[in-house]
Amino acid sequence: MGFPGGGKTTVFNALTGLRAPVRMGGEVRLGTVSVPDPRLDILARAAGSKKTVRAEIAFCDIPGEYGGDRRVLSSRAHGRMREQEALCLVLGGFHNPALSREADPIADFVAFEEECMLADLDIVERRLDRARKERADRLEITTLGHAADHLESGSPLRIAPSDKVARRWLRGLGLVTWRPLLALLNLEESAAGAAMPAALSKRIAGAGAGGIALSAALESEIAVLDADDQALFLADLGLEEPALDRFIRAAYELLDLISFFTIAPREAHAWTVVRGTNARAAAGKVHSDMERGFIRAEVIPYKVYAEHGSERAVKEAGLLQVEGKDYVVRDGDVLHIRFNV
Repeated sequence: MGFPGGGKTTVFNALTGLRAPVRMGGEVRLGTVSVPDPRLDILARAAGSKKTVRAEIAFCDIPGEYGGDRRVLSSRAHGRMREQEALCLVLGGFHNPALSREADPIADFVAFEEECMLADLDIVERRLDRARKERADRLEITTLGHAADHLESGSPLRIAPSDKVARRWLRGLGLVTWRPLLALLNLEESAAGAAMPAALSKRIAGAGAGGIALSAALESEIAVLDADDQALFLADLGLEEPALDRFIRAAYELLDLISFFTIAPREAHAWTVVRGTNARAAAGKVHSDMERGFIRAEVIPYKVYAEHGSERAVKEAGLLQVEGKDYVVRDGDVLHIRFNV
């Protein structure tokens, strides 16, 4: 999402490979893409897997309903943001003749955060009033009070101290400033590959958000090319990978996500979990029966599997790890779950 003229629909097209037209209002556009991961391809080839199933990420293009080029969001836009798991704020970093003002990504970022904090404060204060009237749990009332104070001080809830603002009491309120935020600076085509300015990076980091810079107009053209043409185009620009790859890596880091794999002749599958997930919970991502009847996990780190070329070779080398339910899954682990229901 973003303010008018920043190029958010162009960003959406660059990430999804779609050709959605720019427009104001309307419904949320959806685009689901597979998460690129060369490790899965290598594992699938090594195991002779007939099918490869990648992790997926769904992008939602929230329509602009802002009234001219003002830095104001509609209540409907706020409502749609509350439906998302994470937010990507597109900041215009290029000259747009359709706007009466010059690009100012720092001002856009500040305006966005202020609007969201005011909207969250309204929700928290209304819930706090109701909680006091209903004589709700004292800890809930205290937490809501701390949350209101934090927002009034001009800070988003994502950087609120957890000992004062416990998530459990605010769950279900749909607070926008608690959602992970990735700020995307949309650059001129001539600036493709340039880094985000230090002042903007500092401001974004201070709000507990992540940041990435790219030229959406250029990347949207690259996104619709086949793989070989993409590689040539990127090489000419001095870029190593397309926008989607860079974006997903930044998003995974922001959300603290990792991937593990299940590999078999029938299917090679990538699964996404939050870092710190144990083996039993990871098994539940594959199938609930695996979590319910979990016995053990046979684990092969990706590098070990790739080096030896097969599960059998790993076993013969004595490098297969047998782990219990509390084993913390690492990025790139190949898991074989033993279970009994």
